[in-house]
Amino acid sequence: MPDYSEYVTDIVHKPTQTEGLGFDLTVNAVYEIAAPGRIDFGGGELEPATVVAHDTSNRNPDDDYEWWSLSAGQYLLECNESLTGEATVTVQPRTELLERGASHPTLHVETLPRLPLSVGGAGLRLKENARVSTIVDAET
Repeated sequence: MPDYSEYVTDIVHKPTQTEGLGFDLTVNAVYEIAAPGRIDFGGGELEPATVVAHDTSNRNPDDDYEWWSLSAGQYLLECNESLTGEATVTVQPRTELLERGASHPTLHVETLPRLPLSVGGAGLRLKENARVSTIVDAET
């Protein structure tokens, strides 16, 4: 099995993130889109959306890490990790995310953007540093 960690920096805990068939990416921040961005034909009027950090809270008073309580809707996830740019990697949502009614698109990227997260149904409780995505392929 390939060692995808050679394409990743800012790794949280390599032994855990390499347990499966790829390399797991962890969530650092969740953002809500507060005002729309703009996309035009030529790019002269391209503007990013305005985002705000989604609040976290402790589930238990003794918790070291906080949780996001996400209602059904659209969010942007920011990962702890970054990519080296030495390969185009394929990033897909983890099964654990999908089985809880949330998803993000599969991406083929050299740098890791914020991931658009769709949360359905009853919402999602997401803990800081949770493994949400997996690198499953790399092309150099």
